Amino acid sequence: MVRAAVLPAVGSPLEVAEISLPEPGPGQVRVRLAAAGVCHSDLSLSNGTMRVPVPAVLGHEGAGTVVSVGEGVTRVAPGDGVVLNWAPSCGNCHACSIGEVWLCADALTGAGRVHAVTADGTELHPGLNVAAFAEETVVAADCVLPAPDGVSLTDAALLGCAVLTGYGAVHHSARVREGESVVVLGVGGVGLATLQSARIAGAGTVIAVDVSPEKEELARRAGATEYVVASDTTAKEVRRLTGGHGADVAIECVGRAATIRTAWDSTRRGGRTTVVGIGGKDQQVTFNALEIFHWGRTLSGCVYGNSDPERDLPVLAAHIREGALDLGALVTDRIGLEDIPVAFAAMREGRGGRSLVVF
Repeated sequence: MVRAAVLPAVGSPLEVAEISLPEPGPGQVRVRLAAAGVCHSDLSLSNGTMRVPVPAVLGHEGAGTVVSVGEGVTRVAPGDGVVLNWAPSCGNCHACSIGEVWLCADALTGAGRVHAVTADGTELHPGLNVAAFAEETVVAADCVLPAPDGVSLTDAALLGCAVLTGYGAVHHSARVREGESVVVLGVGGVGLATLQSARIAGAGTVIAVDVSPEKEELARRAGATEYVVASDTTAKEVRRLTGGHGADVAIECVGRAATIRTAWDSTRRGGRTTVVGIGGKDQQVTFNALEIFHWGRTLSGCVYGNSDPERDLPVLAAHIREGALDLGALVTDRIGLEDIPVAFAAMREGRGGRSLVVF
């Protein structure tokens, strides 16, 4: 039996409970968690913005140590440090065949399996494959990647989502070039990773935008050269800070219609707008046909940073070892399982960066 944060039903509060995990079967790995990040996607799963089978153990950003492995597993062994990969690619679907592994059609099929049971026999699913809000988890072998050497497992948890997403948004989706201006809307965990990644890419002016004035110091430490408190005049302020043109690249990390529209309006003519935030179906963004022609901007979605974790994790590890990427700077709160609802409330209210569950 291990302790886990369980979502009984969509819209219900999380409950910390004892759950019974099976021993790893063929092709599976049991992992003892060192830490798990609390991502906005977990909040979206809990409130129904994103749908997964419930009851479920949430949590998809984590790292830990292999406890045991099932038959046929050779890629890791007991005692190995690993980072959880919540969206493993199958290698066989159309998206994988053309190299777009972040769009794998079968990445989340594991979320429908029975993962564990509660003390009263209730069957639980793994929210996004890996069920990281627990002291231990059992996952498919392709859901683990070797943890980078020289990086603590506690910090390495952030590599599983926030950092891959922020880094990928800059380097794979927006393809920021040296000297370009970048505006990042939303200074949470992913936004902070995006700011650091823009700095690594050699961006010139880097503007952070958030509703909270208190996040300015966090943003500047991450690489922002300018800070704007969000308002109805945000796009105008971004243009003022970029010579009247607008930013070469705008990256939206919130997932709200108004913020997406502001990101678009903040982008220069011919620039690129990348949407990382996950919004609900009720968040409708509108454009008129003439402005699409006139501005010549590119608007693109971004899934998991358009990243290939197997390829990108070693690159991120090199940036960490060189001191260019500071994982600890993303974390504003280190908490226990019972504090996850408080972290959810902080996200809803726009407070803080990443909350990290430390076991």
